[in-house]
Parts: sequence; structure tokens; C-alpha cells
Amino acid sequence: MNLDQLSINTIRTLSIDGVQAANSGHPGAPLGMAPMAYVLWQDFLRHNPKHPEWMGRDRYVLSAGHASMLIYSLLHLTGYDMPLSELKHFRQWGSKTPGHPEFFHTPGLDATTGPLGQGAGMTVGMAIAQAHLAQRFNRPGLDIFNNYTYSMVSDGDLQEGINHESASLAGHLQLGKLIWLYDDNDVQLDSATSKTFTDQTSLRYESYGWQVLEVADGNDIVAIKNAIEAARNDTNRPSLIRVKTIIGYGSPRAGTNKAHGEPLGEEGVAATKTALGWAYPEPFTVPAEVAQHMSHVERGAQQEAEWNALMNQYRAEYPAEAAEIDAMFARDLPKDFADVLPSFDVGGKAMATRAASGKVINAIAPKVTGLLGGSADLSGSTKTTIENSGAMQSGDMKERNIYFGVREFGMSAAANGMSLYGGLRPMVGTFLVFADYLKAAFRLSALQKQPVTYVLTHDSIGLGEDGPTHQPIEQLAMLRAVPNSYVIRPADANETAAAWQMALEQTKAPTALILTRQDLPILPRNHGGVKKGAYVLKDAEGTDGKGAQIILVASGSEVHVALEAAEVLSAEGIGARVVSMPCMEAFREQDQAYKDSILTPGVKRVAIEALSPQPWYEWVGLDGAVVGMSTFGASAPAKTLFEKFGFSAANVSKVVRGLLQ
Repeated sequence: MNLDQLSINTIRTLSIDGVQAANSGHPGAPLGMAPMAYVLWQDFLRHNPKHPEWMGRDRYVLSAGHASMLIYSLLHLTGYDMPLSELKHFRQWGSKTPGHPEFFHTPGLDATTGPLGQGAGMTVGMAIAQAHLAQRFNRPGLDIFNNYTYSMVSDGDLQEGINHESASLAGHLQLGKLIWLYDDNDVQLDSATSKTFTDQTSLRYESYGWQVLEVADGNDIVAIKNAIEAARNDTNRPSLIRVKTIIGYGSPRAGTNKAHGEPLGEEGVAATKTALGWAYPEPFTVPAEVAQHMSHVERGAQQEAEWNALMNQYRAEYPAEAAEIDAMFARDLPKDFADVLPSFDVGGKAMATRAASGKVINAIAPKVTGLLGGSADLSGSTKTTIENSGAMQSGDMKERNIYFGVREFGMSAAANGMSLYGGLRPMVGTFLVFADYLKAAFRLSALQKQPVTYVLTHDSIGLGEDGPTHQPIEQLAMLRAVPNSYVIRPADANETAAAWQMALEQTKAPTALILTRQDLPILPRNHGGVKKGAYVLKDAEGTDGKGAQIILVASGSEVHVALEAAEVLSAEGIGARVVSMPCMEAFREQDQAYKDSILTPGVKRVAIEALSPQPWYEWVGLDGAVVGMSTFGASAPAKTLFEKFGFSAANVSKVVRGLLQ
């Protein structure tokens, strides 16, 4: 057995040994994909196992994340901090080898994958980031941003709806340094793909503007190498390499769906190793010659050293640009960043928070040069356009506005990829109701600790005449339920400026900005209170905070309803405190003394928000009340809808009186 084949079989046997030790996992894909993975990692991938975050590296994403033992085996063999003991503890508590790859948890990963379609979708964002930064910063002879982005995708990846969005966008932008290797094995979990998947995949990708290459035998490493070289040489099109493989290759279950997601069993593992000609009886064996052959430690260090020499030359010739790159990748904000945030005068012209957000974006964009993004064909409505920049297109990738088209999910996955690449602070925009289409990507923003900013406008029944199809009800509660994320619903333009400051100061979590279509009066500026998640906007008159009989707590446009209700109640001799709570997550992080100073223990509370009421019971308790939406909305002017659905001073006052009886 030659060294190439021995190395491929080492990847295979480590993978099935890990699955068998866990008695859980997916052995079939690694057995079939091992040759293409070997060729890519051995002959093409530029990376440094001792410095996984090296800026100049190629990016590799295993979109078929269920095949995770494949990448864990590769990480071990090439020299990452992935000892054999971790492979032996696959899927166990505290190991570096969870069931699906997790960025920030396992060194050497470029993304969290497993939800099919999203890994490939994120590589589109990585390729956008590379092309954008290359055109902005590369100089003749100094191509510091020159990496390729690779993904290994499965039949399931190509079937997911996000795949169509992402592949179409990549082809449109002519992302020539994006290469997907497709594990075309004719089998998925339930059945043969012929039962579900008979489209002309190659023609589909060609219609997207991709180069499509085919390898007839997934064990032919020469053909695989030639295909990757051809893909790299076409710099005007992304490439899909269809590699015809056999799922569960060498195992008794080869070519069947039974190979997909079940351990092979001890007898199956033994039979597979015999079929592969594997001569080592002990599990988790790495032949010494394979360990030496596949180690990328010295090669990786040399590759990084060569890139560092190029970067040092760049620093000497272009010091200002180099300093900007360093700041962008460190996610440093300028020291005077807060000074450029606009301030809005109380009593000034009422303004929708989406409009205020647009003003903030254009005030900070010259300072925060990594900020870029766009919307799902709604830039004019979401106010996400950076006015001093054009629109990113193939051949003009340096621009900062991205027309994502009506592709909410693909847009958001791409934003995750841009953020994961480094240096960029992507924002994406759509209507809040369409958060349904992007929620899975928002979840991965949170899981991967990526500070993507989601600009979600038309935030309640207050959007008016477009009616219940466009009026969000349950979406805000859905977003608030996602761990490690911040959802901010500002009550006016000043709170919106503070919300953007919070979003850009965040480095390890996404932020969703929930913004109105309708104009709102300007409130006094209180950035400190907003950043703490909640603050007293107006206390019970003449009570010094001690005589409030009721606390009205609200977010967004309903804060103004609470203020009006407090006036009505005051006239009736009922002292009402008004609390603006734009960000429950930030308020939850405050110490108990601060929380008690805002929501005084023992004082009953009424929450007001023109969306689903569920999240508010944490703050009002069982003895409080929530004025919210338990039905869908209707088509009518916003003012009429607020009146009809009970978001009025009169109705809130009625609820308070009933609560205090």
C-alpha cells in the first residue's frame, strides 16, 4: 500500500474508530470523502496548525458537519491541538470533538456546521470578505488577501433552500476563489437520492454562473487533484467539483443509507478494515510514516512566514492601510467613536427609529471602516445604505453596500461568513416579520459568537396598512429566546443611537435592532440607561420614586403609550413610574440592586408591547399584566390599529385600575 493510500485509510479508520467508541455518529461520509479531503489538505490547503487564526490562511468549512470525525482526524494528523485522546472521546462531555464541528470550541475550525446548507452559505460570505478586502487593500506585488475558500458539501447541503440563495449570489458576484467539493454519493439518510433529488445539478450550477467539474471515481486522487487545480485556475467563477463517491466505502453497508448515521458495530469495523487492507489491529492507530507525511506543522510555519514577510513589506510601504487592517481584525473601535454618534433634540421632529438608524449608520461608517452590508431587497425601507459607498458587484468588490436580493437566509449566512473571515462588521436588514426566514442563521451567529448586526424594521402592527402578513407578532419573542444574543427595541432616535453603540461594542454576540416604520417623538438622551437594558424614563410625580403605585414598562413605540397612560393615571391620583426596557438581555446582566432600583420589589407592573406577550412575564410576574398581541393584526392605518388592539392610554389605564383593585 503506497503512502497516499495508507494516509487516506488512516483518515478512514480514525473516523470509524471514533464513531464506534462513542457508539454514535456518522461513519459513512468520512469513508467516502477521505480521498478528496486528503488531496485538499495535503496538496492545496494553506494553513498553520500552530496558529489556527493566521489571517493569511485558506478557509475550509466542512458543510456536511455530520461527517465531523473526518475533520477531527485531519486536525490530529496535520498537527493541531487535537491529541488522539480527544478522538477517543468523540461526542463526550468536555471533549474537543463534539458531534458536529463547533467554532470557538475546537482549534482549527473556521465555522460551526451541521445544519445543512449553512456551512456552504457561510463560505460565500468568506469569499465575499476575501474579494472585498483584496480589492480595498492589495497593492501590486503585495497580495496580502489572496486565500481560497473551500467547502465540502453533501446531497443534503445542495437540497436545502439556502443553497439556492447562496449559490446564486456567489455566481452573480463571480467569486472565483470559492471552491465546493460535492460528495455525490447517491444516498441520504432516508433513502437513495433518486427518491428525492433528480434535478440536473450540474446544469443548475452552470446556470448560476459556476464552473462545474466532475470526478468519476472518488478514489482517484490524481483526478481530484487535477479538478482542484482547474477550479483554482478559473478566477472568474466559483467552482463545484462533483466527486462521485461511495458512502461507507469498504464497509458492509457501503452504498446504502444504513451507512449514514449509525456506528458500524465491532464486526462492521473489523470487516471494513479488512476490506481496506488495514494491517493494524489496535483502534486509533496512526502509522509513523503517515504521521510524518501528513504533518503540516513545518509547512504551515513556512507558509505563514512567507506571508508575514509579504505583510511586513506591506507595512513598510503602506503603514496607514496596515494599521487600518490591524484595527479591523482586532475589532477595535476608534477612540472618538462615541463622539460621532448623532444626538437628537427633545421636541425636535418626530422620527421613525429606522430613519434614525440610517442616520447613525452614515455617521459611524467613515469611522468604522469594517462596517458593510445591506438588505434583502429592502435597503430603502430598512435604511441600511451607506451613502458614501456604491454597491458591491463583480469587478467592484471594494464597495460597502451589498445587494443581497430577496435572499434573507443566504444573506444572513453570508454575513456570518464575513464576520468569521475577520476584519468586517457585517449588517443585514429586512422586515422583522421575515426574521422567520433568517432565524437559523441568527442562531448560528449566536452559537459562533459572531457580532453580526441585524437591522429588523417595521417592527409591529404599527407598520399599518400592509396588514397581518407583514405585521410581526411572535418574531420578537423568538429572537429573544436565542442564547448569547442581544435584542434591542429602542423607543426613539436617541435610544437608537445608543443601540448602535451597543451593537458595535459587542465582539462576541449578534445584535438585533428592532425598529419602527412610524415616527416617534424624541426622548431625552440616556445612553447609560439604554446600555443597562432598562431605565426609569419618568417617575411618579412628586413621589421621589417611593410612592409609585404601578410601574409601566415598555419597549419601542409603546414607551410613548406608557407615558401617555402615566399622565392619565396621575390625573386620577395614581402614581405611575414609566420604565423603558429596550434590551431585556442587557438588563438581565445587571446586578440585583440596579434591577430593584428600576423595578421596585412589591410594586405591581404592567408591560406594554404590540407583539407577543410571553417574554414580559419574567418582569411583571404572575401578579402583573401584559398588554400585548395574542392575535394577528389587520390592515389599517397604524393609529387605528393601536386603538383597536388596546395600545392606548385609555386601555392601559383601565388595565392598571383593574390590577390595583
